[in-house]
Amino acid sequence: MEQPNLGLHKEEKTYGMLCHLLAFSGFIIPFGNIIGPLVIWLMKKDQSYFVDMHGKESLNFQISIAIYGIISGLLAFIIIGIVTGIALFIFWIVLTIIASIRASEGNGYRYPLTIRFLK
Repeated sequence: MEQPNLGLHKEEKTYGMLCHLLAFSGFIIPFGNIIGPLVIWLMKKDQSYFVDMHGKESLNFQISIAIYGIISGLLAFIIIGIVTGIALFIFWIVLTIIASIRASEGNGYRYPLTIRFLK
């Protein structure tokens, strides 16, 4: 869901963008894709509605992707999981970049196929 740019401070846009980009820390740190956005969200959620919104959205998406990844891993025993795993990986990278760009522009973003754990 896109929202208009409401004259946000540059710092808010930066932290909103980091909520999404820190998901890539999962390449270096186990569960970094969840821990990175969680840290930013916990630090800034009370100071900015914008960061709170992006932090929740990023966490919901990262948790959902982790669940989908586990399911793909289990399905790998019947070959289909390999295909879904590759598609899921590409889906994750592309949407994380799109969300980061939207946040840096000061707009809201809602990931598709996301389970809303945090409301």
